[in-house]
Amino acid sequence: MKKVECISVFDMLKIGVGPSSSHTLGPWRAAQRFIDELKEENIFNRITQIHVDLYGSLSLTGIGHATDIAVLLGLLGYDPVKMDLELLEPSITKIKESHILHLNQERKLNFDPAKQVIFNKKFLDFHPNGMTFIATIDDASQYKATFYSIGGGFVVKEERENAKKKVEVFKQFPFSIEKGTELLAFCKQENKNIAQIVLENEKSLRSEKEIDEGLKAIWDVMLESMYVGCHTPGILPGGLKVQRRAFGIHEKLIGDQDYSTPQEWLEAIRNTEVKFRQILKWVSCYAISVNEVNASLGRVVTAPTNGSAGTVPAVMMYYMTIENHQATFEHLKEFMLVAGEIGSLFKKGATISAAMGGCQAEIGVSSAMAAGGLAHLLGGTPEQVLVASEIAMEHHLGLTCDPIAGLVQVPCIERNAMGAIKAINAAEIALETDATKVKVPLDSVIETMWDTAKDMNSKYKETSEGGLAVRVNLSDC
Repeated sequence: MKKVECISVFDMLKIGVGPSSSHTLGPWRAAQRFIDELKEENIFNRITQIHVDLYGSLSLTGIGHATDIAVLLGLLGYDPVKMDLELLEPSITKIKESHILHLNQERKLNFDPAKQVIFNKKFLDFHPNGMTFIATIDDASQYKATFYSIGGGFVVKEERENAKKKVEVFKQFPFSIEKGTELLAFCKQENKNIAQIVLENEKSLRSEKEIDEGLKAIWDVMLESMYVGCHTPGILPGGLKVQRRAFGIHEKLIGDQDYSTPQEWLEAIRNTEVKFRQILKWVSCYAISVNEVNASLGRVVTAPTNGSAGTVPAVMMYYMTIENHQATFEHLKEFMLVAGEIGSLFKKGATISAAMGGCQAEIGVSSAMAAGGLAHLLGGTPEQVLVASEIAMEHHLGLTCDPIAGLVQVPCIERNAMGAIKAINAAEIALETDATKVKVPLDSVIETMWDTAKDMNSKYKETSEGGLAVRVNLSDC
């Protein structure tokens, strides 16, 4: 049997905390894994000191991405999915003021973040997002573990032990899929659409009830992040003084509709005017709202990353509020299954990490995921679904990642809106396309994206050393 890494829809769509999946969620998860290793090695209770080195892109844009904060929260034992975010700021302030780290809420260690979380501009060879955790034991020996945050919240070690485990799990999958052509072949062979094929794979990992509950939880966070973003005015944190825009756009669009919950809000939107300009504004508002929540260390869903978290939910919300007022959770479920599979194809064949491939690997992939999901719900064939994803990515090829001040704000927030609009357009074009006559198959655009990523100058790969990041002066903000 061919061995291919197992990537579930729940790998591609993860609940987490902003602003970055690779620079925030990944390091947070790495800190949690380090604690697990200390316990597995039976040395947790003997630790006298913790030291963390952040390398490469994690160092260059780590402050703007709250990498140091994420590491501390992980070491405190908090989980990004469940943590009460009201505790975030006071927890960090307490460490900085007391110089005490309550490791996993079990052991108190002397800890000065300014001296024990070090930003190193050096790049480690394996991946641009490297970090090393060092624990000093009571006999003066040390235990070290190096992790790499490879995008989308995925964390690996150089020996990729986790990937090996996922290969073993993949043996349970009834449909082994690495390329788009294989996905289409299974659809034809089984006379199933893409959502049905993906669901069969997911059912080999968990029950259908667990799948439904998991996807419902993901949609609830997506909807909540849009709701919160649309109802929160003010300035985003970080020093750029970026004005939140979703609040103002939403206020003009929603009018005097009455509601009190996110679901009632969704229903209220269905009663608003939806001419072309309003549709553009609504879709942009949905995307921007999510990424404003993300930029303020709020809870969002990686899709496939935090920096691109607004594109997929914006298109899903477009379908719910504009395209199909009778849409149900079953429609959302199918959308997520298809979108997750499209994202996994890009992760297997290229990358979803901006530090590896620039923003084409984040916004480009999210747009392709959203385009595929929408094309499926609009009645597209499996072939047309892949055409939609290909069109969306084709027109993001070469997109650089050059965040000003290392913050996931400019140009990141607007890019989610552009990615969502492109996804809708790509889906519509695909539905009018004879899939047997397309010139660029999805697999080819994935390979091209990876070639482009490898050729791209490192200063355009989430280092804030090129592009807008150096052309726009902070003093001008």
